[in-house]
Amino acid sequence: MSTYRRAKIMGGTYFFTVVTYRWQGFLCDEPVRNALREAIRETRTVCPFIIDGWVLLPDHMHCIWTLPSNDADNGKRWAMIKRFVTKQCGPLLHRDELMNDSKRRRNESTLWQRRFWEHVIRDETDYRTYMDYLHFNPVKHGMVKNVGDWPFSTFHKYVREGIYPEHWGGSGETTQDQDFGE
Repeated sequence: MSTYRRAKIMGGTYFFTVVTYRWQGFLCDEPVRNALREAIRETRTVCPFIIDGWVLLPDHMHCIWTLPSNDADNGKRWAMIKRFVTKQCGPLLHRDELMNDSKRRRNESTLWQRRFWEHVIRDETDYRTYMDYLHFNPVKHGMVKNVGDWPFSTFHKYVREGIYPEHWGGSGETTQDQDFGE
């Protein structure tokens, strides 16, 4: 069995990529969005974190979180969120044909890939790069031509706050050409 190393930075800011099992496209469906919203709310009451940025696509999501100064356990938070969504939406989305021996042994669902990708944000430049990447992702994947046209993103909040201009991130613009866990 592989041993995965996770950065453990108390109060750290992290970029995450979380993917559905076999890249199934259900995350933008209303029941899943509602369950995800509730899962995040409930998780934050037990294990607080700040949501710096988020984008939800049909088969994956990216987000940036900042943890409390005395905490580094982002894995616990993701486990809680995934478990809640699975309990709420599993009966609707379970796909028996996707079950394998490993999933059965571990009592896993067919909603999520087992792990997630993380990156510790190192400085302000890194933060801006990953925040831009996160918000530009729907354009990158051909979901929309302009960032502002994608409804499932914190981009709109940042426009209201004056951080991004309303027309930032059209299809003619690109972010740095990097692979961010996809």
